[in-house]
Amino acid sequence: MDDHSHLSDTELRVRALESLLTDKGLVDPVAMDAIVDTYENKVGPRNGARVVAHAWTNNEFKKWLLEDGTAAINSLSYVTTQGADIVVLENTDKVHNLVVCTLCSCYPWAVLGLPPVWYKSFAYRSRAVKDPRGVLAEFGQVVPEDVEVRVWDSTAEVRYLVLPMQHPNTKGMDEEDLANLVTRNSMIGTEILDNF
Repeated sequence: MDDHSHLSDTELRVRALESLLTDKGLVDPVAMDAIVDTYENKVGPRNGARVVAHAWTNNEFKKWLLEDGTAAINSLSYVTTQGADIVVLENTDKVHNLVVCTLCSCYPWAVLGLPPVWYKSFAYRSRAVKDPRGVLAEFGQVVPEDVEVRVWDSTAEVRYLVLPMQHPNTKGMDEEDLANLVTRNSMIGTEILDNF
């Protein structure tokens, strides 16, 4: 028998539930693994990071992405199946964008994967609108006073993706290396990419 002593109570409960559902024929473990793989590796933030890296290296794509985010993202085969348009917001040296969903947790899964727990929390949803600079500071990000902070509220019809500023030290890097630098939080607007 495997030693599961290293697992938390929650992990043990999940394993017990999965085992019970599998034994009853209600869950196919292969299908479950495929779903998990899809959201962790194919629909996760890596897709968004690749979109950002492509925009950083291809000005025509960047222009298209900012004009019609949904079409540009779909062209890279990251199809948005949620029935919502994706609007891409560019961070600049004068504007910093922050995304929230004040009503629930609308989120562009096709390019960011599963939403983080904090994104769905009432504290984030309410405070991001009232005190965006304070929320950013809690994430360790200080936005200079001369930079406007814009908060964008996602809906069932429109989801947002932040196009972070590319750090000057990363110019000339290839797309794959750039994609490795882009984080989920930078595409939500709670992180500024500046540690290069």
